[in-house]
Amino acid sequence: MKTEMRVKRDESLPQAAFLLAFDLRKGRLADRGELGYLLRAAALAELLVAGNLTDDAGRARAVVAPVDPGPLQAAVWEQIANSPPRSWRQWIRKDRAGAFRLVRDELAAARLIRVERRRVLLFPVERITPRKPYLSRRLAERVSRAASGGRPANRLDRDVRILAALAAAARLKMMPPEREQRHHGRRRIEQLSEPVEPVATALRGNVQDAQAGEG
Repeated sequence: MKTEMRVKRDESLPQAAFLLAFDLRKGRLADRGELGYLLRAAALAELLVAGNLTDDAGRARAVVAPVDPGPLQAAVWEQIANSPPRSWRQWIRKDRAGAFRLVRDELAAARLIRVERRRVLLFPVERITPRKPYLSRRLAERVSRAASGGRPANRLDRDVRILAALAAAARLKMMPPEREQRHHGRRRIEQLSEPVEPVATALRGNVQDAQAGEG
């Protein structure tokens, strides 16, 4: 019996989310404006499903420290563990540029992306391209299949399910716009989001505000 291909075990949710954001036709990041939100949400989702965080009346609460976390997950955990209770939306908004740098540097060190820096009219310009575009392509195919239905949500690989939910919440260009989703499509996203519902809901709100000019 064919099983759903998994996200690589040495690839964290934030790393996978970064790779998912590439527009391979143009060879660049397609959703860089919202990527910081997505990366923070992916780290929160990973900590939530691992039991390191819990939802406490709409606020993130630290439960137990993660074992061998990635740099972004470690940073997010420390922030939550050492701060008064705050909403998931607040934690997703916090230090998005720092989240981008941490995951970018992880992927560059793993030689999964290429980072080229130069100056144009004295202004620094950074170009990021995938070294292995097929990884982003395969990941996008798996996430698209998860979002479109077919296999029951509870039988999907957990990480693919969560990535699909977060990609929809972040309005990644690879996902259909919300206005084009019929009732079944919206219900499917709700089913995918169940393990990380507070994070997905918070991410959707932050991205909507950002795209409306309020973020």
